[in-house]
Amino acid sequence: MTEQPTRSELVHYEVVDAIATVTLDSPHNRNALSAQLIGELIERLERAEADDAVKVVVLAATGAVFCSGADLSEASAGAPGDAAQGPRAIVRLQRLIVSHAKPVICRVQGAVRAGGIGLVAAADVAVAADTASFALTEVKLGLAPAAISLTVLQRLSSRAAAYTFLTGERFGAADAASMGLVTSAVAAEDLDTEVARIGAELVTGSAQGLRETKRLLNSDLLAGIDARAEEVTELSARLFGSDAAREAMLAFLARGK
Repeated sequence: MTEQPTRSELVHYEVVDAIATVTLDSPHNRNALSAQLIGELIERLERAEADDAVKVVVLAATGAVFCSGADLSEASAGAPGDAAQGPRAIVRLQRLIVSHAKPVICRVQGAVRAGGIGLVAAADVAVAADTASFALTEVKLGLAPAAISLTVLQRLSSRAAAYTFLTGERFGAADAASMGLVTSAVAAEDLDTEVARIGAELVTGSAQGLRETKRLLNSDLLAGIDARAEEVTELSARLFGSDAAREAMLAFLARGK
């Protein structure tokens, strides 16, 4: 079953051989987590969860960037009172991936920045092309990776988290694998083959077995999200609404023009 995408659609949905592929397709803003993209992504993931014909979900993206994080043009333009909307939506999105009844494979073909790393960390399996790169750049903009800390801190060692969070330094797919952020790094030309191999192996499991095993694996992660969701949302909203962050975001956007 394949939907015919409309011109304004930012997230596509396709089901083949019990695998639902959910694809971010917003290259004009580097697949940033805009309100529209998050809304469509949540809808597609919920659709896959409700579809008895689907046993596995692949989260993919088009273009050179997997996800650049929060949509800074929206964040910088919003009223201070609206600053919690974006972080709350990102928390909800991560929780949906973690609690999803079906295994989620993240296919990382390109750059991942800031909030986009939360999607990678929330997935059950993440395979990255060796040309992909990662960076937690929030510190450069007067922000902190607050909302995504709910999942990212569960994947990284404390030393790796301290270094990547505080420096904002870019690191490659092999480093991401050694840190535990991704499951494996493969040659770019082998990415689709490896994702297909893992997907084909997963679909051999029973729906009940996959669901209950995933629940077992993610119980502590899910409990942590529920315990700290409001705390990190409030922190993120306070930082996004600050003068320092707004000035930094506007300067960053101006450099990109």
